[in-house]
Order: sequence, then structure tokens, then C-alpha cells
Amino acid sequence: MKAVLLREIKSFFGSPIGYLVIAIFLLLNGLFLWVFDGDFNILNSGYADMSPFFKLAPWILIFLIPAVTMKSFSDEKKQGTLEILFTKPLSLWEIVNGKFLGAFILIIIAIVPTLFYVFIVSSYTAAQNSFDYGSTIGSYFGLLFLIGAYTSIGIFTSTLSDNQIVAFIIAVFLCFFFYFGLDGLANLFGNFSGIIKTLGMDFHFKSMSRGVLDTRDIIYFISITILFLAGTVYQLKSLKW
Repeated sequence: MKAVLLREIKSFFGSPIGYLVIAIFLLLNGLFLWVFDGDFNILNSGYADMSPFFKLAPWILIFLIPAVTMKSFSDEKKQGTLEILFTKPLSLWEIVNGKFLGAFILIIIAIVPTLFYVFIVSSYTAAQNSFDYGSTIGSYFGLLFLIGAYTSIGIFTSTLSDNQIVAFIIAVFLCFFFYFGLDGLANLFGNFSGIIKTLGMDFHFKSMSRGVLDTRDIIYFISITILFLAGTVYQLKSLKW
């Protein structure tokens, strides 16, 4: 697994992809949070908190993470190197986890500079110790789990086609469906709306953003991540045999 992980990281930073992903993420966040007028502008919100960032980040990551993961296996299939990867003394789970962790680490690197926003926003608080560090820490933890879920979906869809654009579109759709779609779908079902909402990522991410790390939210995100990674392994088995 370590060999696959290092290979993925090397491929990201051995080309403009890794630097481009980090730059785009930080640029879009910077423009929406500090420059453009709108609901996400922290300076115009009237509150010294990070909630605009945590409302914006899932939207940006819905497109950014599939762009990172779309080539994970689709490119291997297109270039015919997937068979070579199968000959390595690695289990399918080790291959999948290596690919997953490589993309996950890249996105985490893009997230780290946003901690500087916390320092900036906390300095704007009128009263000492009035900045809500609890909800901010909880939101960052929620974002980590959300990134893991998005990444597992992107890795899975990259096994469905050797066309990276197709893999990207399917990943964006699935990420959107699990984060926003289920919440919107819940409005169509009166008695079952509460149950359907709990199946969506938005419900659990918002719960963690309150600063309370509920084991139900953690189990939910871990389950989604494992589910799609298991689906990836199943797809690879079908391709291998």
C-alpha cells in the first residue's frame, strides 16, 4: 500500500495537478470569503465566525475532489497499466487504500492553509474569548470526514469507465446526491422526511459543525467511505477476472 500511496503523491506533485488543485481551492475560497459580495463573505456577514467557509467548502469540494480522483483507475485502464498493477504483490484493498489515501492527503494539504482564516477571523472578535473554537474544531473534523466520503466516491466512479470525464460527472452527481440531494428529496416525503434526511451527508456535517462529535455522525461517514471503497474493490475484482 505504501508503494501505491507514494506513487500517487509523486504523480500529483510531479505534475501541475497537485499545485493546481491547492491553488484553485484556496483562490475560490479567498474570493468568495473575502472579496465577492454575497452570503459567503465573512466581512459582510456581521459575525466573526467560520460558518461561511464551512457552508462554501462542500460545494467547492464536490467538483474539486472528483477532478482529483477521476484518473485514479480510469487512467490506469486507458493506458493498460491496471494489469501491471494487479501483478504487484499487493491485495486489492491495499491498492484501493493507497489510491484513496493519496487523493485524501492532497486535499488535506489544500485545507491546511485555511487554518490561517481562523486566526484572521478570531482577531476580529469584539470581546476576548468570544470566538467559538468548539464549533470551528467540530466543523474541521466534519470536513475531514466529508473529504473522506467524497474521495471514496470519486475513487469508486473512476473504476466505472476508462473515460475520465465520465468518471468525473458520475462522481459529482453522487457527491451532490448524498450531500444535497437526499435533503431535498426528504421534502417530498412527509412522514419519512426525518429518516431520509439522516441518510444525507449534510445532516451529519451540520451536526458535527455544532461542536459536538456524535458517534452516530462519525459512524455514518466511516460507513459511507467503507461502502464505496468496498464497491471499488468489487469492481476491480470483476476487471481482474
